Order: sequence, then structure tokens, then C-alpha cells
Amino acid sequence: MTERNRIEMGTTVKGRRRFLVIILALALCATIVSGRGTVSDALADSLSSVGGTLPHFLQEPEDAYIIKNNPIKLRCRATPALQIFFKCNGEWVHQNQHTSQEYMDQNTGLKIREVTINVTRQQVEDFHGPEDYWCLCVAWSHLGTSKSRKATVRIAYLRKNFEQDPQGKEVPIKGMIVLHCRPPEGVPMAEVEWLKNEELVSSFEDDNIDTRADHNLIINEARLSDSGNYTCLATNVVAKRRSATATVVVFVNGGWSLWTEWSPCSVNCGRGIQKRSRTCTNPAPLNGGAFCEGMSVQKITCSALCPVDGVWEEWSEWTMCSAQCERQRWRECNAPPPRHRGKVCEGEGQSTENCTGGLCTQSMENSIDVALYSGLAAGVIAVVVLIVAITLYRKSQSEYGVDVIDSSALAGGFQSFNFKTTRQGNPLLLNSSMQPDITVNQTFSSPICFQDSIDKELFDPLPDKAKVQSSFVVSLGVADRAEYHVKSHPETLPANLHPNYSTVEGKKTTMIAPNGIHTLRKTQFKTSAVFGHLGGRLVIPNAGVSLLVPHGAIADDTSWEMYMLINQEESSSQSEERCEILLGPEITYGPPGLNLSCPVAMTIAHCAEVSAENWNIKLKRQTKDNKWEEIMSVDNESTSCYCLMDSHSCHLLLDQPGCYALVGEPITDAAIKRLRIAVFGSMEASSMDYSLRVHCVDDTPHAFQRVVTAETSRGGQLLEEPKMLFFKGNCLSLQVSIQDIPQFLWSIKPFTTCQEFSFTQLWYSNQQPVHCAFSLQRHSASTTQLSCKISVRQVKGHEQILQVYTSVGENEKEMVPFFMQADCTVTSQTGAKAFKIPLSIRQRICTTFDTANAKGKDWQLLAQKLHIQRNLSYFNKQKSPSAVILSLWEARHQDSGDLDSLASALEEIGKIHCKSLPQSPDDKETDFTF
Repeated sequence: MTERNRIEMGTTVKGRRRFLVIILALALCATIVSGRGTVSDALADSLSSVGGTLPHFLQEPEDAYIIKNNPIKLRCRATPALQIFFKCNGEWVHQNQHTSQEYMDQNTGLKIREVTINVTRQQVEDFHGPEDYWCLCVAWSHLGTSKSRKATVRIAYLRKNFEQDPQGKEVPIKGMIVLHCRPPEGVPMAEVEWLKNEELVSSFEDDNIDTRADHNLIINEARLSDSGNYTCLATNVVAKRRSATATVVVFVNGGWSLWTEWSPCSVNCGRGIQKRSRTCTNPAPLNGGAFCEGMSVQKITCSALCPVDGVWEEWSEWTMCSAQCERQRWRECNAPPPRHRGKVCEGEGQSTENCTGGLCTQSMENSIDVALYSGLAAGVIAVVVLIVAITLYRKSQSEYGVDVIDSSALAGGFQSFNFKTTRQGNPLLLNSSMQPDITVNQTFSSPICFQDSIDKELFDPLPDKAKVQSSFVVSLGVADRAEYHVKSHPETLPANLHPNYSTVEGKKTTMIAPNGIHTLRKTQFKTSAVFGHLGGRLVIPNAGVSLLVPHGAIADDTSWEMYMLINQEESSSQSEERCEILLGPEITYGPPGLNLSCPVAMTIAHCAEVSAENWNIKLKRQTKDNKWEEIMSVDNESTSCYCLMDSHSCHLLLDQPGCYALVGEPITDAAIKRLRIAVFGSMEASSMDYSLRVHCVDDTPHAFQRVVTAETSRGGQLLEEPKMLFFKGNCLSLQVSIQDIPQFLWSIKPFTTCQEFSFTQLWYSNQQPVHCAFSLQRHSASTTQLSCKISVRQVKGHEQILQVYTSVGENEKEMVPFFMQADCTVTSQTGAKAFKIPLSIRQRICTTFDTANAKGKDWQLLAQKLHIQRNLSYFNKQKSPSAVILSLWEARHQDSGDLDSLASALEEIGKIHCKSLPQSPDDKETDFTF
């Protein structure tokens, strides 16, 4: 190629480049001058056709929603780009509405241009086109232009009303539940979730639930737990909407149980009736399910064969005269024989007589003389043996040793003794198979009452143990009551107590409450007895309260008439400012001025779930000016008194008479007070009305006894086993509701199906019962059965369900009442029969452990083995620490009379120290001979 050609070609290329630059500059100037003027599409197309690299977008505008009146931002980023402009709905956006910036990419070194614009609600509303409001970006470079995607801008909204609300349903168990929901119209379209009782329902956690089908909720097989209130929740970017609540009830139709066996014929002779029955409990109707159809009782006629009494046959002939000069004859009861429960013949079936006419008289007299002489000889021998036994016994009594822990009698000779009789079930219940007795309840371990004339042996020789000397065979019998002379302070005895009686007295003043229940006010339950040097025990029946007076607490030549009573007046021992509550009844024992040489042991039932982290439990005593002073905290050391807390009772060791109260101060919201829940029922004045009463009372025997007394006065029946509820000190109320009433048989007053107790009513109840009532009315007099469910629940806390199934017919008016007065008149015992540990064994234990020796067998080891390991400084100041420890053990085990634990502890101590004994025969003989 010639030089000339090269010059011409270079000139041509330079000319073209200059032409393109001039055209681009003119386009930019035209845009600036015109403001909203447009660059023709033909120009953009011509520029894009130029070869090279066009601008490419790093970020394109995205679809957006305007929420309320808040504008949205559309953003573009491109490289390489000399300029970026937005085009909305086919028109260029004015330059002054753009916000642009340019920066260098640190990784690539390219310049990046970013442009944003704002789109307002007014702009979108003013646009009326065939499609939604849209915008795109156009980016220029020296090689051409590029366009971004279209981004739509819409106004977000969500209408208030659902197109279809879910509807409540009643579905049988295992049936399918389908709840339809069509959310309100909205932009963007709302997402749907389901709530059950305000908690989110998730199909991922429960395979039985499907929430994915067109916003509907499907439960494939209904369960009882699926009952509840369901709500459809629709949500988008602008709002949330809740549908109407749909109540779903999963009910269970009642089913008959199997028939019972036919009863015996109602008559013993002739035509009678046999019955059999069944109950609608397989399953019982729940949540309004249908009651069983058909009869619950079937009757058939029966014929009973009448009894035939037996009649004697004629006597047989006499037998030949025997060598003993006797002859015999017989007859049988066969004319006719007794049949069908008839009476057996009266008289003898055999007759014997002398057959010699007096010739054998001498021989018979000789045989009588032999028998007489043999009897006299046996009697003489018995008297001699008795005298020898008594002599040996007295001798052994004077040869006591000083060590008791190695005795096989202590290790295995203790026999359990219990004042309580065996019971099964709850006799308060309406259909109890045993004689009703509401004064006894299995929940509390405190003694109910003493039974008179009890004679039990505590020790019996065991075949696998070593032989026990006769001094260890001690019998706990009923001793004759000794007469004592009151020598000290007779003027301090209460006027209403008499030294010759030991009874429970009660002065009752009744008041009709607004709901008709008789409530007791200012009722004083008390007991008293005369005690001397031998000591004894006082018990207030059905209250979980007792007082143990140890042997030797009263001087040998003195007797005191002691009493114990429960204060029923309004308590002032608790302090609401300090959130203190009364955990058991206030107990007073006396008389004032009582002089004791060792502390007495008092047991009081309480209603706290004992926990040092949640409770600060204190013991208070009333002063002379009727104020209350704190004498100890259970968790702190004290030498003035001692308190041992068990799960349901506390055991106190007290030196001074007075009025005492156990109070608790909750430290955290987790502090729990036990409540006992019981439901009673009775017919009202109208034969069509029936009343259910739900009582909530502190879980102590005395508090529940007040409920029993009130219900007895109005003829109430206990319909379900009382249940225990944990009531937290979190200031939340208690709700009581009645459910599953057969609506086609019974009706209840509107707005009374759910009732509520405030927190302070129950937390500061001061042992007073609190109750609510549900009034039911049957539609027909033929309705004789009632089944329902009562829920007692603390908000965000524990819940108990009481299932009621009872008969309410007219014949129930003559039903056996649930309250029967038990034989509990003996409320005190004196002397040896009041204690589980025989006096001789108690004295030997004290002798062994009160004095420390080289082997370490002292009272501290005894306390450790009996699980008494705190506040030992109190025992250290006592004259006989072992005796006080044994008194505490007696109070703690008064209900069971279980001596095995004491015997096992002593045997364990013996085994421990047996290993450390020297092997010298003399030493061994000293330690183990009694």
C-alpha cells in the first residue's frame, strides 16, 4: 500500500470518529436544553448499532409496593456508563428528579454510575394506563445504550373483611375437620396462617394437620386435644387481619359398659326380681356428646325355692352294752333333710346312757377321782412356774446394763404399732362400698384419734435373732388411770376444763351465708387431759394437730391439767405488707405458768410445698399484748425452739406454753401453696334444680373439716375424690369452669359457666374455705343422671379436672349421708400407752448416748442416723439430748408407729462400732452383756 493510500484511510477513520462524537454531543445538549425532551428511539438504535462494549447493568430496578403514603426508591447501577436516565410509562423522567453518583470499583477499576428516583403514591394514582405503573433505566456510553428490565410500582393494601370466615363445628372424635378461609383482597396477596387458642398451628409439627390446601385448615382425624378456638390470620406487607373465631368442639358420644352379673333373687321364697345394671362410661359422654340410649337397669322375674327345715327320723335301736357299761343309739335329720337354706334339726343325733342299772358306779367314781387329782397337780405346777418366772423377771430388771445398741431386741424385736384402722377408698364418695366417714382422709398422715382399750406388744422374740432377755419383753397395754393431785397453780386452769375428763369440746355459732351454706365462726376445737410424771399425748381429731408430753417433763410429785385448742378467730399472725401467709392453724397449749423440765413436741399440718429457694418459713408466738413476735426462722439456727419440716407437717420442740403459728413469706413467684379441691352436690328446694359447689381450701385436715361441716349441714354429697392443686404465688387468679353438660338434658344459668377467684382470696385465705356454685336445672323429671367436667385452673399454672357422674333422682334424698361420727372420743393418752418406745428401752438409749465416749457413740451420732442433722446446738443445751431426739422421733412417727427405722438405726450404729472393738474377751463382754 502506498503512503498516499495510508494517509487517506487515516483521514477517513478520524473523520468518522469526529462525526460520532458530534452526534452524541448534540443528543446530550438537546436533552439538557429540552428538560423533558426525548432522545429519539432511532438515535438510540443507531448508537447501539455501533460496534464495541455496551453498558451493562449491575443493578436493575425491582418491583415495589407503596405502603400508605411513603414513596419508594428505584435504583440502577451500570458500567461503563456516561449517563443513566429513567423512563416511566414511556416518558423520560426529568433530570432534576434523578440522584446520581459515580465511583470507582476497587476490584475492576471501572467507573460505576448509580442513579435513583422516587416514585410517590400520587404519581401512581394519577397514571391511568392499560397496565401497572412501570419504570426502566437507559444507560449511555460512547459505544451505545442499554435498557434495563421494567419494574412495576403498585399501591399496597389489604381490605378489612374476609371473603369467607371459618365456621365453628362440632365433630365426633376421629372425624375430619375442615375449616375454610378466604382472606381479604389485597396487594400483594395475603399469606394465611392459623391460630389455635392464640398459638400458631404448624403442619410441620403435626402430621395430622394440613394447612396448605387453598388457605383451608384440615385435621384428618379429630382428637379431644383438637377442641379449641381457631382463627384465620391474613398478612401482607401493609397489614394483618384476623377472621372471626371458629369454635371447634370434638365430642365423644357415650357408650354402655358391660352388664353386671345378675343380682340374687330379691326374695327367699316365691317370686321375686333380679337386676343387672350398666353405666354410660365406655366411654363417658364428653363435650356435649350424646348420652347412651337405652336402659341402664334391667329387671327379670325369678322364683326362689322356699326353705325346707330338717326333721329328725325316729331313734335307732339301742346298741349292745359295751365294756364301759354304756349303750348308744342314733337318729338322722332326714325326715325330710334341710333344703333350700332350711334350718338344720335342733338337738343331738346321738344318745348314750348307762346300761348296767348302777353296777358300774364304782369304776366311774374312780375315773372321776383320777381326773380331779390330775387337775390339782397341774395347777400346783403352773403356780410354781409362774412364781419362778416372776422372780427371774424382777431379778433381770435390777441387772440393767449400760449399752443398748448391740441388743438383738432393738435390732429386730420392734413390732410396728398403729392406732389407725385399715381403710380402702374414700368413704366420702357417694357410691363408696364402705361405711361413709368423712372425718378420715388418706392424704394426711397425722393421727386421727386414739382408740380405747388397745393392747399391743412391741417386742416379740424373732427366730433369726439372738435370744432376748425377759427384761426386753415390754407390753404396751392400757394401764389403769392413776390419780394425781394438782399441787401447782390450780388457779391457772381454764374454767371450762375439768380434771376428770378428756374430751373434745366445741361451741358453735352458725351464720347463714348469702349462698345458703352454714359457715362456722369462732368455733374452738380443744382437748385436755391431766398429765403427770409419765407424760402422754393430746390429739385434736381430724385437724392434723397433736402435742406430745415426754416422760419426765413434769415433776414426779406434780400433775398438770394441760389443754390444746385451735384458734378459729380472724388471724393476725400473717402480715400482708410482708406477703406473709398462714400455713396452718394457730395452736394454743397451756396452761400459762406450766413448768416443764424438757420441751414438748407439737405437730401442726401445713399447706406449703417446702423449698428453701422459694419460701422463708417462720414460727411466731403471741405476746401478752396480743401481738405476734417471730421466735425463729426454719432455715436459721436457734436455741430457743426447734422446727423440723416434713412434706405435710412441721414438728416443733417448745419450752413455753402459748399460742403459736407457722407463717410463710414467699421469696419467688415459684412458691407453691397446696389447695384441696372438692365438689359437692345436692338437690335444691325445687325437685328440678341441682346445685354443684366447688370448694377451694388450704390443703390441711382442719381446713377441709370446715368444708365437711358446712356441707353436712345442708345435706351435700361428695361427688368426686378431692384433688390437690399447686397454687403459685405469681399473683394470677384461679378459674373454675363447668364443661360437657348434656345440653339436651340439663341447662345452666347464662354467664355462669366460668367463675373466677382473685389471687388474694386464695393466697390470704387464712385457712378459710372459698367456694363457688353452679345451679343446674333438668328439663325433665325423668332425667336421673348427671355427667359433666369441672376444670379448676390457675392462669398460666396448674390445672385439675373433676369428673362428675352421679344420680340425682328423687330416691337419692334418702341416701346414706357421707358424714358419720367416728368413735374418736378418746383424744388423749397418758403413760406408757401414749408412746411407741417402751420406757425401759428409752432410758437405756439415753444412758448410752447422752455421755460421749472414746468410741464416739454419743447423741450426735444418734441424731445423724435418725436424719436430724441441722440446728444441733438446740439439743446440745438440753439436759438429755437423746431424750429430746427420741421425743422428736415419736412426734414424727406417731401415725405409723414404725419402730423399724429406730431399730435399724441402732443396729447400724452397733455394727459400725463393733468393727472398732478390741478383740479382748473382757472388752467384748463389757460392751455386749445386758
